[in-house]
Amino acid sequence: MTRASRPLVSIEPSRPIDFDGPGLSPTESEHEETKMKSIIAITGSFCLIIGIAIAQSPTKGKDEATFGALRGPDAVEVRKRAEAWLTSVGKTDATKIKEIWDADTPVIEKVAATLVYGDADTARILAAARDFESPAPTEVPALLKDLKKPAFFRHGLALVYGKVLTSRKVYEEALETLLTIKPEEALDPAAYFFHKAVCEHSLMLKDKADSSIDRLLVDVSDSPERYRMVAALMHFDMLTWQDKDLGWIARKMDNIQRRLDLKRGGKQTQKMQKEVLVRLEEMIKQIENQQKQQQQGGGNGNEDVPSSGMPGSGSAPGTDMASSPMQDTMGGTANGTGNIDAKKVKEIAEVWGKLPEKERAQALRELTRSMPAKDRAVIEAYFRELQKKSGK
Repeated sequence: MTRASRPLVSIEPSRPIDFDGPGLSPTESEHEETKMKSIIAITGSFCLIIGIAIAQSPTKGKDEATFGALRGPDAVEVRKRAEAWLTSVGKTDATKIKEIWDADTPVIEKVAATLVYGDADTARILAAARDFESPAPTEVPALLKDLKKPAFFRHGLALVYGKVLTSRKVYEEALETLLTIKPEEALDPAAYFFHKAVCEHSLMLKDKADSSIDRLLVDVSDSPERYRMVAALMHFDMLTWQDKDLGWIARKMDNIQRRLDLKRGGKQTQKMQKEVLVRLEEMIKQIENQQKQQQQGGGNGNEDVPSSGMPGSGSAPGTDMASSPMQDTMGGTANGTGNIDAKKVKEIAEVWGKLPEKERAQALRELTRSMPAKDRAVIEAYFRELQKKSGK
């Protein structure tokens, strides 16, 4: 995969994402300490630059970031609210409460443990969301929309549930969950903006992701360094985004694969697959047209040598240009010019789903052998998408 075709910020699809987890083991921590100090120092500079730029930017109406207006959670205050809620639902086991709130974990994890202890429905919902073997949630739980529930419960559950779904890459429902509360209502504003930005970045909602990152870096004055570092990386990643280039295709295909991993192969996923295929076909056609123009501009100097490279073949100059380079490529013995033969691509595409794996690999290798890396990436991405569509 070329540099242009993969995002700068990527997470292994086989591993859950937990930005508030226990982190590295002691041995790994010692091994990484020097490197992480350097990364954090560099990223700190990035965050400062971004913050200054945002602070000097024009006003943005009601969503405008106001420097330092929000602060991270006060553990003592959140604990008081948690204990008051537990008392209201009849959960007063002092030992259990002490165990939860004296643990060396982030406040958001303490809130999660409190909600699980105090409400059986919440325990069930979170257990299902955390179970990678169970189907991914497809809607926001009614509990989160019940305005009769206490504010601590709704605000805490929205943040915790949104974080859990983000970790599982169920970005659509995670974002919908986070949007059920206002940023000012979040028990941990930094966690709120961070996980919201991760969802928006992953769903290719660039403007919204930038806005969430703005709020995180500028509005939450004491946001954790781990959040600021990843947020800065997402910001700089999005600076490279261009509409419908190879990077756009790669991000779209990543989203398609994510949805398929979540067993979401319905109309929305099929629509996304069609968008990718249409764009790939457009790019192939554009490259083909560019090559034809180049050949027409520089092909008049070979009037005595037919396009096949063999004297006396009888072909007129320029009449066989679309096929001869590909013949060179397919034969593998001559110096092909790397032209894309759209007809050949179409022929292979029509039988792609019926070809054994070895024949597919051979056909793709011969088809792209003499192409420039950029053009080869387009063709390979096109046939990878066809393979996914065929289910083989």
